[in-house]
Amino acid sequence: MTMTMPTIKLFSRAEIIYSLKSFTAAMLALYLASRAGLPNSFWSLLTVYVVSQPLAGMVRSKAVYRLCGTFIGSTATVFLIPTLSNAPVLLSLAMALWVSVCLFVSLMDRTPRSYTFMLAGYTAALIGFPTVQTPDLIFNTAVTRVEEISLGILCATLLHSVVLPAGLTNSVMGLLDKTLTDTRRWLKDIFSTGAPVPKEEYDAISASRLRLSVDITQLRLLATHIPYDTGNLTWTAGAVRAMQDRVAELIPTLSAVEDRLKALYKAEEGFSPDVVAVINRISQWLTEHDPLTDRVDLAEPLTAAEFNDQRLQLRDAIQRLESGSGQTPWSRALRISLASYLEELVLKWQACMILRQDITQGMRHGVMPRRRIAAIGNRVLHRDLGMALLSSLAAFIAIGFCCLFWIMLGWDSGATAAMMAAVFCSFFAVMDDPVPAINNFLKYTFWSAPLSAIYILVLLPMVQDFGMLVLVCAPLFIVLGCYSARPALLMVALPLLFGVAGTLSSHDTDHADVITFINSTTAQLFGTFVAARVTQLFRSVGADWSARRIRKAIRRDLVVMSSGNRTHQLQIFAVRMVDRIGLLVTRIAQGEVTRNNIIARETLRDLRLGTNVIALQQARRAFPSIGFPALLAQLAALFRTAENQPAGTLLAAIDGALTEILRMPEKSAHWRTAITALVGLRHNLFPDAPVKLLAAGETA
Repeated sequence: MTMTMPTIKLFSRAEIIYSLKSFTAAMLALYLASRAGLPNSFWSLLTVYVVSQPLAGMVRSKAVYRLCGTFIGSTATVFLIPTLSNAPVLLSLAMALWVSVCLFVSLMDRTPRSYTFMLAGYTAALIGFPTVQTPDLIFNTAVTRVEEISLGILCATLLHSVVLPAGLTNSVMGLLDKTLTDTRRWLKDIFSTGAPVPKEEYDAISASRLRLSVDITQLRLLATHIPYDTGNLTWTAGAVRAMQDRVAELIPTLSAVEDRLKALYKAEEGFSPDVVAVINRISQWLTEHDPLTDRVDLAEPLTAAEFNDQRLQLRDAIQRLESGSGQTPWSRALRISLASYLEELVLKWQACMILRQDITQGMRHGVMPRRRIAAIGNRVLHRDLGMALLSSLAAFIAIGFCCLFWIMLGWDSGATAAMMAAVFCSFFAVMDDPVPAINNFLKYTFWSAPLSAIYILVLLPMVQDFGMLVLVCAPLFIVLGCYSARPALLMVALPLLFGVAGTLSSHDTDHADVITFINSTTAQLFGTFVAARVTQLFRSVGADWSARRIRKAIRRDLVVMSSGNRTHQLQIFAVRMVDRIGLLVTRIAQGEVTRNNIIARETLRDLRLGTNVIALQQARRAFPSIGFPALLAQLAALFRTAENQPAGTLLAAIDGALTEILRMPEKSAHWRTAITALVGLRHNLFPDAPVKLLAAGETA
């Protein structure tokens, strides 16, 4: 019997380079801080590892956000500590309230910029709680802490930006091209001329397509760092942001085109020759002009005039669908609606191709074309006010409990417990259930205690010069730095790394003793434990619960859009819905396949319904004689109910409006918009309705 030795995966070149750069920056920051006479130079070392990221652009952006957050948090302590130092209870409440408010603002900003607000909260706790007994020194303490942290930020930014910088180009462009590839695959599937796939298979396909929204959301968040990148990708920031919005707008159009083709196939019992001809023409155009394999990488990409000529040729072929062989009013309405969406699809895909060419040109030459499509931005992303309030409440209670325990026992290290509660309630608040992550940090922080004890009580007291200090720190920090660059082991390496570095930064290494170390470590673990237990009690929710809240938010939007006379912007709705779909997909992926497919189908239907309601609101003013207000009121009443079982009277109202508008001689843009909206409402709310429109007074 032979014994098989376990294989140990060696560190990659990128992991070793990242760790060496981080360690060099940490030692440089530590050296500069000690030479400047700062009282706690290990704060600079800790800051380097907090700021360091594998990609240079992320390091630079995080450095800016951390510097701003540190300044805001330290300013808050300068005002709060001297004012309330004689009232410990009020001071505890004020500090807990400050952390909670900053955390709330952070959670309402769903971009990397939220780090600024979160850091402003727990930085006040890190600086303020240890100095409550010496309020007269708070200004000097705050200034020195800002200096120590700023040195760490400067050194980390310098090393990661200058020495073998790892740019964002591969990550951003890889995700961008994956998004375009998945979108084009959806386009290819739509324009296959075969019969629509069975319902079960279609549900599975819908679930896989919804994952496209996850890529769009990840790209949106990653693109926030592009202005801080070190390469030519910086020049493409505006085009990448616009591309995110254009692809997000494509999703409801793609879904609508597929929905109309399915309905037309049913209404006309197959595709007629003119429909097949248009489908083949668009398929050929897509094949000839793939933004990833065609002329994007050539020296002379397609010009805007060439794009427009091709689009006009396609538009002529598409518009002939309206005068096709439809024999019934419903078939005619479907053709008008399909033609409208096909024109929109061609226009939007053309915009994506132009933007992709612009991005390639910007990376190659460092110069962007003058044309630009304005990006919507991140202000329209989904925000969960209720969860943000619960997270803030959990942080307030955890910090307040630690402060109460500290005050009642007169525990010298109680400040450390309050600090840890503030940090961990803030750091993982974005998760549905932060408790497993906090418990993981608690476990590995406990295992880091022996390492910290060796450094604090044995190694550092023997250090005589800075060179010896570097040799003492190198083995542990370089190895953990390599592991922290590996995503699979990140949540093991970081607690160990921060546990040791945090302990070094919170002790006077020249006068440390066993009793002080045990007290401090106990307080650190106690604060983390309280954060986990309070979060579990007030804030911990499951993925299903969050998914239901997102679904309710979608329905609320549908109610708002159906009510009143306000006209909503389709682009904003599409971007917000795609973001919500991305959040929803990451949560429903943990459930059963059948349930996932049902949710995917319903979510895509809600996306189409929202675009139809917006279109109807835009067209209603052009047709005051048609009862659109009453129809919208019925839709709002339907969306308010959880059952989503539309009544037959709603079908009669839709068919009546559709029949009336089809009789009108005009063929304006509003006329087509109204027909498209009514067709979408009818087919999505009543997929099994007869192909014949109901007559006036007739019910389903």
